[in-house]
Amino acid sequence: MKLILIQDVEPLGKKGDVVDVAKGYARNYLLPRHYAIEANPGAMEAAEKIRQARIEAEEKARQAAEGVAQQLAGTRVVIAAHAGDEGQLYGSVSVGDVIEGINRFTGVELERSQVHVEKPIKEIGLHEIVIRLHPEVEFPITLDVIPA
Repeated sequence: MKLILIQDVEPLGKKGDVVDVAKGYARNYLLPRHYAIEANPGAMEAAEKIRQARIEAEEKARQAAEGVAQQLAGTRVVIAAHAGDEGQLYGSVSVGDVIEGINRFTGVELERSQVHVEKPIKEIGLHEIVIRLHPEVEFPITLDVIPA
């Protein structure tokens, strides 16, 4: 059964995609939950417009992410944290601390989901973290943790 997705459905596709699914899946899951509509000639034209708008929006988001990446790439962010005599922190540097430091040094506001710290930062020194602004745009930033 051919359907047009009106919402993103993870295993099938994104909004505006035309998919071919089993009748039971369509009748019992997709149609009652308003995830899709039946494909007819008029709906196919609307689906094409929705798909083109989605592609344009994704491209704009990628370009905006690349602009921010060029601004932030190679940046060194300094964060002061309380530490003992041997360089061990009394806690750890959290993602919130990283976001605050980036905002203070560059003026760019990031979301928690965009900052990826592989392991907790628990000592003074240089650490590399990854910023993922878009699935296709990711870059490292150097984090310099100094004693407060």
